[in-house]
Amino acid sequence: MNRIISKTRFSEKVFKFEIEAPLIAKARKAGHFVIVRVGEKGERMPLTIAGADPAKGTITLVVQEVGLSSTRLCHLNEGDYITDVVGPLGKATHIEKFGTVVCAGGGVGVAPMLPIIEALKAAGNRVISVLAGRSKELIILEDEVRKSSDEVIIMTDDGSYGRKGLVTEGIESVIQREKVDKCFAIGPAVMMKFCCLLTKKYGIPTDVSLNTIMVDGTGMCGACRISVDGKTRFVCVDGPEFDGHQVDFDEMLKRMGAFKKEETEEMQRFSQASGSTPESTDCQAEKACAADASQMDTTTSLSELTNRNAPWRQEIRKAMKPKERTAISRVVMPELDPVYRATTRTEEVNIGLSAEQAMTEARRCLDCANPTCMQGCPVSINIPSFIKNIERGEFLNAARVLKSTSALPAVCGRVCPQEKQCESQCIHLKMNEPAVAIGYLERFAADFERESGMMSVPECAPANGIKVAVIGSGPAGLSFAGDMAKYGYDVTVFEALHEIGGVLKYGIPEFRLPNKIVDVEIQNLEKIGVKFEKDCLVGKTISVQELENEGFKGIFVGSGAGLPNFMGIPGENSINIMSSNEYLTRVNLMDASNPDTDTPIHLAKNVMVVGGGNTAMDSCRTAKRLGAERVMIVYRRSEAEMPARLEEVKHAKEEGIEFLTLHNPLEYIADEKGAVKQVVLQKMQLGEPDASGRRSPEPIPGATETLDIDMAIVAVGVSPNPIVPTSIQGLELGRKNTIVVNEGMQTNIPCIFAGGDIVRGGATVILAMGDGRHAASSMHEYLQK
Repeated sequence: MNRIISKTRFSEKVFKFEIEAPLIAKARKAGHFVIVRVGEKGERMPLTIAGADPAKGTITLVVQEVGLSSTRLCHLNEGDYITDVVGPLGKATHIEKFGTVVCAGGGVGVAPMLPIIEALKAAGNRVISVLAGRSKELIILEDEVRKSSDEVIIMTDDGSYGRKGLVTEGIESVIQREKVDKCFAIGPAVMMKFCCLLTKKYGIPTDVSLNTIMVDGTGMCGACRISVDGKTRFVCVDGPEFDGHQVDFDEMLKRMGAFKKEETEEMQRFSQASGSTPESTDCQAEKACAADASQMDTTTSLSELTNRNAPWRQEIRKAMKPKERTAISRVVMPELDPVYRATTRTEEVNIGLSAEQAMTEARRCLDCANPTCMQGCPVSINIPSFIKNIERGEFLNAARVLKSTSALPAVCGRVCPQEKQCESQCIHLKMNEPAVAIGYLERFAADFERESGMMSVPECAPANGIKVAVIGSGPAGLSFAGDMAKYGYDVTVFEALHEIGGVLKYGIPEFRLPNKIVDVEIQNLEKIGVKFEKDCLVGKTISVQELENEGFKGIFVGSGAGLPNFMGIPGENSINIMSSNEYLTRVNLMDASNPDTDTPIHLAKNVMVVGGGNTAMDSCRTAKRLGAERVMIVYRRSEAEMPARLEEVKHAKEEGIEFLTLHNPLEYIADEKGAVKQVVLQKMQLGEPDASGRRSPEPIPGATETLDIDMAIVAVGVSPNPIVPTSIQGLELGRKNTIVVNEGMQTNIPCIFAGGDIVRGGATVILAMGDGRHAASSMHEYLQK
């Protein structure tokens, strides 16, 4: 948390805050911004840094009360703490000796303009500053601006101070009297638009700073996308400053009003005190679980638990003939009723196995001498050993076996595509029988241990004092951190968001993976010494070089592939068209559908989700739970080629999701306010298989269909977030800013390793975890040389 050192009131609704943020103060440059969150239920809000004092370790923010989040911030006082401050973010202002520069600041836009004015003056420019506001009270930081300006022109709408008129009149008066080489304009979007129209007429290059609506601010969600020179750009990664002559301000103005209705409703509730409902638990079930667990032995060595020739293991194999085991029907996962579950966002669809079901399913395992199932597991779990412990009723020991290799067994048991990995290699399939339900059993063992209250801690080597940094707390980073802690290293994980877990928290809905499950897995890592630093974006808040200077001998990059892809079709930047990352982040991480939280969400009635993967399924099923009357999946190939898990497709259909396969969006049509109202779909047919073996979709000439929608969610994949990899000088990058690694997950910089989506470009949770484990083994070998 960041303490407010001082608070100054400029006018009725404009305040200046000086805030403790030493790392940000040290790294900040002109043009950078931060993401601020007030309260655990607060929205993530972008604010440009108006100044910094590295010696004091403080940054300055100027805030105007315009909505709920900014109002909450302005109600804080000196000595209070801000929940989260993340930064510095965005690209710094390009400063050089242009010649004569006009800097136009409107209202609170003067605050972010001030460091630009100072930098321009220091670079040897003649700086003419034009400050504008509705009245004298809204002219801020005048004295500070004058210190670095050759001339200051004041413009007020009502003529109460300086000249009466608009900011454009002040700019034009300078242009008409002398040659202007460059212009900067920061303020309300309308003001910047007209400043750019003016300077374009005179052929004067003009940069604008655009803090459009954001959710995460680190390049993950796509909420801040705008059109620049006809191409989609992300303000938080590509900006916040752009060539104003190329910005589509009309589109931007419409998008800025996307949540005006929801924001108004939240402001009306602001004065009301919000209560909290304690989380309900099934106490009787927990007590029963604890009682059963108390009878279990947890002193047996791990080597005996995993020894196939141990006496207990041999007895279990002899207890049933292989034919008797294969004759047992595969267990069916108990599920919530589809009609009911489509109304609840936080209750898991899969209820989990009972102890009796788990033990029966475990008997199906033949305990193969050469277990091919393990060959299909990216993290090399000793699958037969944990299953045989379940069969004999030693559930806590089964969990111990799992945790010896997997940092996240309760997570993997829920979201990993076992049918394509471990279960796809099961010997039962060769006998034309269903595979052993390995994923269900993994979940059971992990859940049993958690609910018993008798959590085991994996064995760790003695501390060696060597510091290792992990960038990103997603599955790759957590898996790496767990293994390195077991090797005895001093591990610190740096996370850009305000929650630990990465995609496990923002990307996967609670009806598939409850947050409390992820939290427990993280607590297990903390118990073996892993430390976590939130709100720290490596490459912005702190550099890799600074990590090395602080004594970190090894660095693992697991920053993921959070930059959303769009299709680049007409109308795609209309209001209520968002990436799946933005939609799921709003709902999962920011709890936007909860009326007690600040982050807005549009509750649509007719929703179209584009894509056929698990993320598309998560998005459409979430929309259904938020009250949508009609939800459609649009996918350009056939259902047989959908990459989503079969279970997810099954669940979606049961919950009433419509599948429009062999369709692909051509164009979105917006209403007069810029909100999407229709989509034009191209009907497709399958042609020849592509390189991956999937048949390539081809458009059917002239075959289109137009549908009424009021929301579209684009789930057509993601690209690696460029912030971390591009910040590491000399790091070898591959396609789309992926990091190039060798077979040991080591980069061309020997002390830096990487894994997960930042290397692969996009993969599953379990593949990312496998990369983390592999990298940990390789780094351990490297650091011990």
